[in-house]
Amino acid sequence: QVLLVESGGGLVQAGGSLRLSCAASGRTFSSYAMGWFRQAPGKEREFVARINRSGGSTYYADSVKGRFTISRDNAKNTVYLLMNSLKPEDTAVYYCAVHNGVAIFTAQSYTYWGQGTQVTVSS
Repeated sequence: QVLLVESGGGLVQAGGSLRLSCAASGRTFSSYAMGWFRQAPGKEREFVARINRSGGSTYYADSVKGRFTISRDNAKNTVYLLMNSLKPEDTAVYYCAVHNGVAIFTAQSYTYWGQGTQVTVSS
């Protein structure tokens, strides 16, 4: 069992930045790849970014590539999502999750979801 708690969301103007954090319980955090997803009202949950266990390999959705950066600190059991140049279309609830499946971009490959943190970008 892994407990994930996201934080760092809020209201920001377009062009601004936010850094989301996801704190994980347990002693085996470094053995998990981690991902971030988001879900806007009326839309399906979509992949944002994924990082491997060591932090040496990352993947991004095309919509956030070059603007968002995923990172992790295994000593602190925390994964981060730095979001720059935010756009109104980035508005969503952001979730972190443990990646323990095969496919990287599908939510079905992830378990132990956090409760989510709201990000709202105003125009």
